Amino acid sequence: MKQINGTILLVEDDDNLGSLLSEYLNSKGYQTELATDGERGLKKFLNQSFDLCILDVMMPVMDGFTLAKEIRAINSDIPIVFLTAKSMKEDTMEGFTLGADDYITKPFSMEVLLLRIKAILRRSLDAGSIDKDQTTFEIGSYTFDSDRRVLSRNGKEVKLTSKENDLLKLLAQSDGKTLERKAALMLIWGDDNYFNSRSMDVYITKLRKYLKADDGIEIINIHGKGFKLYIKQTDQNS
Repeated sequence: MKQINGTILLVEDDDNLGSLLSEYLNSKGYQTELATDGERGLKKFLNQSFDLCILDVMMPVMDGFTLAKEIRAINSDIPIVFLTAKSMKEDTMEGFTLGADDYITKPFSMEVLLLRIKAILRRSLDAGSIDKDQTTFEIGSYTFDSDRRVLSRNGKEVKLTSKENDLLKLLAQSDGKTLERKAALMLIWGDDNYFNSRSMDVYITKLRKYLKADDGIEIINIHGKGFKLYIKQTDQNS
């Protein structure tokens, strides 16, 4: 019996490309469900369990970005890869703002797509990819529970996405030292390419927003190196 490496939702409106990708991924051990537009894709997502979604951006009825928002409302953790014929910077950043794990521009090599899928699923399924010895952190006036993926302050809780959680945990574990950009990218994204680096910048911005109620906390950009979580001691002990 062929081993199932994971279940993938593929939403692609190009019949030829969709069928080709589906057959290829099935041949590599992935159970692949193909939908030809966003609405059909959403119905499949609601009725089945998936490990990863591959979404074309430009589709009829419901585009890939809209579908991703619907999927994220249901499951904030499932990995999403966008496929697009465009190479516009604005589209790429919109995809990462929505929490995309990767962004691939057509035409692309199926072998490259397969490698990206393997890396994403390995990070998603490997619970030991980030050290879990310490799971609760005091960050200024906030309490961060990395097991629950919750950041709380004065009784108010914010639920973090998996990448927000992993990034904040790495920052907290750095204990005031610089978190190297390359190290964080390799640990969380598995690749330090340009698009993943820009994605990390988006998540850093989100973390700053979550922590802004305590003006004693700052995520400092160390130019050319990475980021540092700075906490004023006076705020910490108040």
